[in-house]
Amino acid sequence: MKAAMIGDNCIDFYTEYVDEKGNVQKNIQYVTGNVVDTAVNLKRLKIDVSLISTTGNDENGKLVKDFLVSKDIDISHLKTANGATAITYMTLNKNDRVHGDYIEGVLKDIKFDDKDVAFAASHDLVHSALWGNAEKALPKIKKIGNPLISFDYADKLDSLIIDQTIDYVDYGFFSYHKNRDKFIEDYLVDKVSKGMKIAVATFGSKGSLAYDGISFINCPITPVENVVNTVGAGDSFIAGFLSGILKGKSIEKCMKIGAQIAAEIVQVFNPWL
Repeated sequence: MKAAMIGDNCIDFYTEYVDEKGNVQKNIQYVTGNVVDTAVNLKRLKIDVSLISTTGNDENGKLVKDFLVSKDIDISHLKTANGATAITYMTLNKNDRVHGDYIEGVLKDIKFDDKDVAFAASHDLVHSALWGNAEKALPKIKKIGNPLISFDYADKLDSLIIDQTIDYVDYGFFSYHKNRDKFIEDYLVDKVSKGMKIAVATFGSKGSLAYDGISFINCPITPVENVVNTVGAGDSFIAGFLSGILKGKSIEKCMKIGAQIAAEIVQVFNPWL
């Protein structure tokens, strides 16, 4: 089974933070991005993964490429543009990541050409996310190869991109900052009624909820004793979930795999192992 990630890549940069041992760490960075984190975690779960994106021709761009190669990700469709690689300036509030300024760099003008579309369509599953600027490519990908398509809408529950993509997305993921309630239940039902196969809401430490068109499936988190950094928890949950889908697991089992991978990730500083 093969999965293609299409969208963003970037560097997260922490000017300064206090680690779990009370030590001050300065100028720490790692390669990330919604589809990068999902790609790396999927690969660890023994799914062949390709990444379709554009990085800059700066030192950070080289860092991105070298990192992906080291993780055995197919980067044959990772382009290099003249300019800066995207970067997010991060801080930590105890162990919870806080996103600061985001410099979009070359991603501002990212384009996915016919070769990218055809390549993505040759995979069994294609995943993208809200900041990947790939939403216009999805109908073309679906038409050519009809792969399963998943999309991470983050916490933008009223984003116009939802209506723009819902006809092509099989698995939609949404972050919800409250507990399970009637609003989110009705929300998931609505998204499935409009075309999604499965709509999933994640509640951080409160677990997750999926709707499959017939019933709700609830999944608690996998408890851990020491949370280091919550960055990447959502992406890793999605990776675990999608690995289960590609392996023919039930939705309940997919959610449990996602919870387990997310639990592993929050125990390390980076959004991947």
